[in-house]
Amino acid sequence: MNLTTTYLGLTLKNPLVPSSSPLTSSRDGLRALEDAGASAVVLSSLFEERILLDELDMHDYLHSSVGSSAEAMSYVPEPGRYQLGAEAYLEQVSWAKRMLDIPVIGSLNGTSVGGWIRYAKEIEDAGADGLELNMYHLPADVNEQARDVEQLYFDALKAVKTAVSIPVAMKLNPYFSAIGNMAKQLADNGANGLVLFNRFYQPDLDIENLDVMPHLVLSDQRALRLPLRWVAMLYGRVDADFAITSGIHTHEDVLKGLMAGAKITMMASALLKNGPEHITTLLKDIEQWMEEHEYESVAQMQGSLSQLNAASPAMYERANYMKVLNEYRKDRVF
Repeated sequence: MNLTTTYLGLTLKNPLVPSSSPLTSSRDGLRALEDAGASAVVLSSLFEERILLDELDMHDYLHSSVGSSAEAMSYVPEPGRYQLGAEAYLEQVSWAKRMLDIPVIGSLNGTSVGGWIRYAKEIEDAGADGLELNMYHLPADVNEQARDVEQLYFDALKAVKTAVSIPVAMKLNPYFSAIGNMAKQLADNGANGLVLFNRFYQPDLDIENLDVMPHLVLSDQRALRLPLRWVAMLYGRVDADFAITSGIHTHEDVLKGLMAGAKITMMASALLKNGPEHITTLLKDIEQWMEEHEYESVAQMQGSLSQLNAASPAMYERANYMKVLNEYRKDRVF
C-alpha cells in the first residue's frame, strides 16, 4: 500500500503526525514516535507568555541593585536581548532536526504579532521544516468585536509569512461565526495549511474551596465529528492543506479524516493514552483495511467523501440536523 501524502509542501511517508504534546518535548519521546512510524512531528509549543515571564524575571534580577554603582548600567544588557524560554526551545528544534529523519514542525502559541515575528524567524533558523501558529485567544472582553478577533489572526499570519520562508499552518478554533470565510481568507493571505480544530481547555469550579481549577480532559472519538464536517465542507473550496487534530484514535478515524479531505491526521490524546507504539498499530490496520477494500494509495481516498464528492452533499448541512432528529424520534416510543 502507498501511504504517502503531502502536507505544507512536505512529502510524508504516511498521514499520521503526532501533534504538540509532552511526547514531542523530549528526545526519548521523539525517538519513540519516529521508531513507531510517525511521518513528521509537531514539537511542543513555545508559549509567548513563558518567554515574557522569563525576560521580566531576568530584568528584575539584573536591575535589582543597579543604583549601587554608577557604572552598573554599562554592563547590564537590555532585557529584550534575553530569550531564556526561546533559547531552550530553539535548542530543542535544533537537536530534533539532527536526531530525526522525519520533518520537524515548530509550534508557536501566542497572541502578539511582534513576538511571533521574532520567534518564527528564530525557529526557522534553528532548522524547522514548517511552523504551526496556535492562536489561543479567548475574546473575553465584551467590547472586543468579531472583526477585531479575526484581524488578530490575519495580522499574525501576514507578519510571520513576511518573516519566514518555511511553510506555515494556522491552527483554528471552531468558534468563528463564519468558519468557511475565515478559512478562505487565511488561505488567501498565505496559510499553507489549516489545522482543525484547537481545543480550548475549559476550567472547572471547586465548590468546596471556592476556586477555579484548571482541568485537562483528553479527547475521545466524539471530538472528531466537528473537524470532520468542516474539512469535508471546505475541501476543494479553500486552497490550503487540511489537518484534522481532534478525536483521531483508531484507523477508522484516520480513514474518515482522509476521505473528508485532510492531507494528514494529527493525534495527541490517543498517544498519551496508548503510547507511541499506537502509531504502529494504526499503520498496520490502515494497510489491512486498504487491502481489503482494494485501495492502492492514500491519494485515492482523499476527499472522496467531501461535500463536493459525496452522494448526499446536503447531509453535511441542515438536512443532517433534521434527519438525526427524525431518526431519534422513530427509534423511541414516548
